[in-house]
Amino acid sequence: MVAMGAGEWQAFAAAGTRTGKLATVRADGRPHLAPIWFVLDGDDILFNTGAETVKGRNLRRDGRASLCVDDETPPYSFVIVNGTVTVSEDLAEVRRWAAAIGGRYMGADRAEEFGRRNGVPGELLVRLTPTSVLAERAVAD
Repeated sequence: MVAMGAGEWQAFAAAGTRTGKLATVRADGRPHLAPIWFVLDGDDILFNTGAETVKGRNLRRDGRASLCVDDETPPYSFVIVNGTVTVSEDLAEVRRWAAAIGGRYMGADRAEEFGRRNGVPGELLVRLTPTSVLAERAVAD
C-alpha cells in the first residue's frame, strides 16, 4: 500500500466515471450512505442533490460529510475525504455544476441536458471542502 501524493488523489478521484459513496449523519445519529456523481474544483468536491432527500436534509443540518472513491479492480486504490460542506440554491450555480457533472458521467454531448434537468428549484449544489484526506494506491501489492 502506497500513500497518494499531492495532486495524485485528485487525479484518481477525477478519472473516468468513478462514483463516490457519500456518508452523512441523520438527525438521530444513524449513518446514511448514498452513491453520488461529482466533479472536483481544486480540492473541493461538488455534487447535486435534492433539498428534501435524506442526504440533502442531513447536509444542511449537520454540515459535515465523508466521501469514498475507490477502484474496485486489483491492485485496488481508494480516497476518503472528510470535510465540511456549503450548500447553495443559486440556480445559475446549480445548473452550471449540474452540467459539468452530467458531462463527466454521460458525455459532453449531454452536459446541458443534465444541467437543465438538475438545475431547477429544489436542487442543491453541495461543495465538500476537505479537512482530511486518506488516499492509498496499490492496496493489494
